[in-house]
Amino acid sequence: MPEPTVPGYPTAPHHHAGPPQYPNEAPPPPAYPTARTAEATPGPPRTQVPPGPGRPVRPPTIHVPADPGDDLGFHTGRIHLAARQRGADATAIGMLLLLLPNFLGSLIVVSMLSLLLPQVFGYLAIGLWVASGVLAFHRPTERLMARHLFHLRLPIGAELARLEPVWREVTVRAGVDGRKYELWIEDSKDLNALAAAGHIVGVTRFSLERLPPAQLAAVLAHELGHHRSGHAWSSLLGLWYSLPGRLAWWAFRLASALLFQLAASLSALGAVAVALVFGAVAFTVVTTYPPLLLILVTPYLLAAVGRRAELRADLEAARLGFARPLLAVVHAFQASEEAAAQSQQRRTGRAPSRPGPAARLLASHPDNFTRIRHLENYLAANGCPGNAAGRPPRVG
Repeated sequence: MPEPTVPGYPTAPHHHAGPPQYPNEAPPPPAYPTARTAEATPGPPRTQVPPGPGRPVRPPTIHVPADPGDDLGFHTGRIHLAARQRGADATAIGMLLLLLPNFLGSLIVVSMLSLLLPQVFGYLAIGLWVASGVLAFHRPTERLMARHLFHLRLPIGAELARLEPVWREVTVRAGVDGRKYELWIEDSKDLNALAAAGHIVGVTRFSLERLPPAQLAAVLAHELGHHRSGHAWSSLLGLWYSLPGRLAWWAFRLASALLFQLAASLSALGAVAVALVFGAVAFTVVTTYPPLLLILVTPYLLAAVGRRAELRADLEAARLGFARPLLAVVHAFQASEEAAAQSQQRRTGRAPSRPGPAARLLASHPDNFTRIRHLENYLAANGCPGNAAGRPPRVG
């Protein structure tokens, strides 16, 4: 079965006054209002967080370029929170609809397993499984997923001092109360970020340490776009509700392969008999529940919806004023892929093979050139021709 493709808003601790840790950045933006609209008040100055016992805090090595286009100007005026903080766009709804056959397959599996229990407890087990999807928005459950499923951790002092003002600027521009989301760190050397569940926004340590402020904001704005459009929670719900069916399908394939090999080692007739038995079981299930046939094409449709969701998240970031910085980040993705391909060619003496048609159709993300073209079209349509700021970020 196919795979469908964190909690109060953290605030940096403040101690004794001292010089700002990142001198080339603007001062922190105003705090969020408690009402729909409120006057902004300047926040306290950022300070160097003293190291804890046995755990010194080292400020990240960040290259701040001289190009003023890479600087992030913070909002200093009145803050307006939008009445609609999040929703579900066509891609999120489409993903849920495409996953209905997967949900049906999982429901069949759960129902069959519930037959092993007394009738009342069987119905209770089915009801609990159906209701378990709300855990995707349960903060303690999200914390567990962030740590153990996505391998994230909460930011420490220097990381929080770097990340929090940038995130606040992104959410202020979007009219979103950023305290409803929780920022997490992935200890990775990749340039990446993620949005998951109801409130998880994760960013890799490489992105945090190496990206200029505007480009880091563009990456975070892209992930906020996934949350506001419903992509993150719909993807997680699809993954959860398809899990029993996928596990059953995996077990069925494993059992059929093992029995076929065992029968083939004894006689060819036994192998044929095993193949006929498992084929008859599969045919019976499919003819009894015809919608399950859609599972054969669902992976390709889900991948197409996933690619559309990525482009929509890019557009959300562009609408917040981060089109050029995001364009630079996508160029960095492309440069990284090209460097990896050249390194592989030097090691093996052969150029890496291009993905085939099936692999391209199953890709959950659009290729970098497609993203670049859409961002450049957005800039051109909004009176920003050319690509002066669309070069790869300097991360050395």
